[in-house]
Amino acid sequence: MKRAKTQSHLERLDKLASMLKSEDFLTTKDLSDALNVSTRTLFRDLNILKARGMPIDTDKGRGGGVRLHRQWGLGKINLTTSETIDLLISIAICEKMNSPLFMKSLNSIRYKLLALLSPDQKANIKALRNRVLIGSSASPQVHASYEQSQFPECHALSAAFLYQQPINISYIDEKKTVTERLIEPHYLYFNYPVWYVFAWDHLRQDYRTFRIDRIQDSNVIEETFVLRPFTEFSHLIATDSPILL
Repeated sequence: MKRAKTQSHLERLDKLASMLKSEDFLTTKDLSDALNVSTRTLFRDLNILKARGMPIDTDKGRGGGVRLHRQWGLGKINLTTSETIDLLISIAICEKMNSPLFMKSLNSIRYKLLALLSPDQKANIKALRNRVLIGSSASPQVHASYEQSQFPECHALSAAFLYQQPINISYIDEKKTVTERLIEPHYLYFNYPVWYVFAWDHLRQDYRTFRIDRIQDSNVIEETFVLRPFTEFSHLIATDSPILL
């Protein structure tokens, strides 16, 4: 009986929230009649929704109105796993930059993002975050060459990284030599403002680092690779101590 009553209350709160979202102005009588509750119960429900973060404005007095704040128009955001990992990585990069501005809410934003996910999605994102490393700033020489780079489309590389798929790339090195490579993108490494991919290179049969801005054409292979432990790639970082996200 108690569980049924609780479920009924939750359904009523959902209906009330939907009504507030769908109408610009409703009177307390409209809401009470639609929900078949007393005015006292209605205001108790409105206070619950306010506590959950809905910005509800109420006009006191007979025939008083209830509405969402006029500046509020955003409900729950449904994010894909890739969108969520993009946001979490962006937050980690901002934290690493240690800016004194606009950083106060990052922890709470991260927790709210994680709260949107199922246990399986959380496990997947945790595994992905452990494959992304944040270093310090790149050298002046790297900065200069990066600023002169043509920035390629990276959707194929992102997909290959996320789903552990090999990828064919055309790569241009610092001597402007272009080679065709088949690589397994195991880890990503950010040395501001430059991204690198730590990969197993089938051409060299060895571990290699590729600057992402030097990757030209790319084509994902429809198969998967087994993730190698980071210890097998750690020698690729000469002096910097990376932070796992």
